[in-house]
Amino acid sequence: MFQVLSSRKHFDELDEKEILALAISAEEDDARIYATYAERLRADYPATAAMFDRMAEEEHEHRRRLIEIFRKRFGKVIPLIRREHVAGFYTRNPVWLIENLPLERIREEAARMEKTAHDFYIAAAQRTSDPETRKLLGDLAAAEIGHVNRARGAAEALEESDAGAREVDLAHRQFVLTWVQPGLAGLMDGSVSTLAPIFATAFATQDTWTTFLVGLAASVGAGISMGFTEAVHDDGVISGRGAPWKRGIASGVMTALGGLGHALPYLIPDFWTATGIAVALVFVELWAIAWIQNRYMQTPMLRAVFQVVLGGALVLAAGVLIGGG
Repeated sequence: MFQVLSSRKHFDELDEKEILALAISAEEDDARIYATYAERLRADYPATAAMFDRMAEEEHEHRRRLIEIFRKRFGKVIPLIRREHVAGFYTRNPVWLIENLPLERIREEAARMEKTAHDFYIAAAQRTSDPETRKLLGDLAAAEIGHVNRARGAAEALEESDAGAREVDLAHRQFVLTWVQPGLAGLMDGSVSTLAPIFATAFATQDTWTTFLVGLAASVGAGISMGFTEAVHDDGVISGRGAPWKRGIASGVMTALGGLGHALPYLIPDFWTATGIAVALVFVELWAIAWIQNRYMQTPMLRAVFQVVLGGALVLAAGVLIGGG
């Protein structure tokens, strides 16, 4: 491994022939990435897919111009040199990562790609002495930064159009179904279901450490249970709710956090201080759940408060009564 790493050249060690070869392979890679973006988005976001199709074609045109000047100066055989062959050179994220990215993040990733390509062409132009090659690299640098501006402008124009509005709505809906809905269900379950055992233990023992351990066990156990339940009960293919592992993580993590929120205060040795902070945090958690329901699930605020805050308060009271009795 160390031998392979040490054999890589740094960018400032490349000659003009190698710089042009690197530019050719980089344009080919970027064209493939944009084509993959387009294919991935075509079914759900056709307007954005069309934008990436155009960007892929432009990268192919850049590659054609680079090959033309390479053959003119160095012949037909283009050495194989890629980004990963150059130490310290910028890299592209694996294309399969777009499966985990929302629409807006994919657009941002494309803008980042164009910006790094622009910086490369500026550096490459400074390393060549041939006027025609320098001019081409400068033109490509200007084209890449122009792509950034056009891509951002196209994205803004797209969002203002009917097709763009539908894509934004669809992306928001997918975000809610995949992350918000299971996360909210987990937060509600973790916050409410752990109230009775934690406060019953607290008032029965008045031992803060024991109460914390019970709360920790209840929260982690509930998080694991909810995470697995969410992940295995729906593969997301028919329902369109997204990858089961994403929903499982959202549900499991938020369930555990919901319980830990009012278990952590019992790390404080003084019982009444810990209990007072825990009770205050319970109502903060419940109001936060009500706000999320109103914000993302369009539940009327009054109904959300009634369902969550009142229900949570009753469970809290039940725990106190059982433990105090």
